[in-house]
Order: sequence, then C-alpha cells, then structure tokens
Amino acid sequence: MSENATLTHQDSEGRVKMVDVSRKQPTERMALAFSSMFAGEKALELLRAGELAKGDAWAASRVAAIMAAKKTAELIPLTHPIRLDSVRIDLFAWGKDRIGCFATARCLDRTGVEMEAMVAASTAMLNMYDMVKGVDKGAYIEQTRLVYKSGGKSGDWLSAAAQVGRIEKLATSKGKGTPKDPCDEAMLKVCFGLESDAHGGDWHRQVSLLGVESIEKMRSKGLQVDFGSFAENIATSGVCLYELPVGTLMWCEAGPVMQVTQIGKECHTKCAVYYKAGDCVMPREGIFTIVLAGGRIGSGERFFTLQV
Repeated sequence: MSENATLTHQDSEGRVKMVDVSRKQPTERMALAFSSMFAGEKALELLRAGELAKGDAWAASRVAAIMAAKKTAELIPLTHPIRLDSVRIDLFAWGKDRIGCFATARCLDRTGVEMEAMVAASTAMLNMYDMVKGVDKGAYIEQTRLVYKSGGKSGDWLSAAAQVGRIEKLATSKGKGTPKDPCDEAMLKVCFGLESDAHGGDWHRQVSLLGVESIEKMRSKGLQVDFGSFAENIATSGVCLYELPVGTLMWCEAGPVMQVTQIGKECHTKCAVYYKAGDCVMPREGIFTIVLAGGRIGSGERFFTLQV
C-alpha cells in the first residue's frame, strides 16, 4: 500500500469504523445481483411439480430473501441501515438440475444497495438448499455476484460478464413463416414463449429476438421493413445479440428471465418474410431463447444479459 493510501473503514489508530455518510446527498440507487445453485435432477423435478416435502420452496425462498435484504445491516457489520423502497426476487428452474435467482434492491439514500441485493440473492439460495436437502444433501450454491449498480458518486457499474440493452418493440403472429404484428406489451410464459404466438411451445426456439441494428441494415439497402417484418418476437437495441454465447441468461427489468439457446437458423425454404423484404437477416443475426421465468414485458424496458 502506498504512503498516501488510506483505509476508508479504519480510523487513524487502525480501528474498524463505519464510514460517515451524513454529509452525502441522497440519490436514487439500484443494484442487481445473481445467485445460482446446483439442486440435482430429482430435487428440481419435485420442485417443478410442487411436490417437495417442505412445501412451496419458491414462495418460502422469495420471502426469506426479502426479509434478509432488510436485515443486511445486522449481518454485514460495516454496512449502513437503509430504508429500502423495493426488493424484487426472480427465481427460476434452470436446465435439469439448477436454480437461479436475480435480486434487485432500490432506495433513495446516501449509500448503495449492492450488499442488500447480494444478501437477498444468497439467502434465496440458502433457503432453497434447506428446502431440497432432504432430497439431495449434495446440492450446493455455485455463485453470488453483483451484476449492476447505479446511483451515488461512482455512478453506474456493470459486470464484465454482463451487458445492458433495451426492448424496442414486441411482435406476435398467428401463423409461422409470416411477418408478425407489432405491439408494445406482451406476456412471456414459461416453457412456451410469447402468449398467443404461433412459434410458442415447449421447444428450444420459444422466443426470437433481432437487434434494431440488424433491421437498420436492411433499411439501408432500401427495403421497406418494420418491426416484426423478419418474424422476430422482440426487437432490441444496445446489445449485439448474435455475439452472445449460447447459454447466456437474459433478465428483463420487469422480472422475466430467458436463456439463449440458438444463434441464427438455417432456412430450408424461402418464406413469406423473404418474399416481402427481399432478404432475411434473421438466419444470420437473429437469436432464439427459452423462457425460464414468465411475466409481462413492454417496449422501452431494459434487459441485462449475463454470461454464466
């Protein structure tokens, strides 16, 4: 440590102290954390079916996480008591044997809510372990990490494993191989996709996404195309979708969670989309996801991707 460096949580005599934040101005603050665990195939099967002996693990873990977030200052010695305005817990089954949790905390205060979000996510997984250990004591927590934080003097911070984008438009259709009808709001359903969409179902291409940047490429060629012209369910901006690795998680700000399952696709026959647009960028730059946690999403909302 350099001679000019100081430890913020020690006084001049080297004793631990809590930092004085009384002169700071309150600002809006938000933090997003992620935690995951290996639960085992049998435990996850029972969890999905609602047949765990201890009862509703989803509800119990969600409540435990919210309660823990409010107790953070009692668990982590040098954190400050914060008046939390919101804590959101989004839990989901993941693959054949894993459970995930995105936790968000918000406040208007003098210090951040990163620890509150991480304590919430960690506690959700600890409670999940308690609920499934009777089935598989070999279950274990894999990770807890901060994904994003905003507010305060240091401003925004985003994990190197994450990206943030924006949902620009949604679209659904009643038939396959046809342009979709744009809309500003839709419901994502677990193991299906967008409600009432022809491509929905329990398969690996439940939701299709395409970047506005890709649509603009086609417009620059003089093609008269709009949202939904390439049969995409969700048009986004801010993230290069086709560069995301398969397996990437996508958390939408309203709570739904998706996982990337395929980049691009092979078109065996030219569909109505191709004949209308003169080209189809979807096979090259579109991506496909499955829905892990459902809920309503809308245009203008942010989404975060996380490589896990």
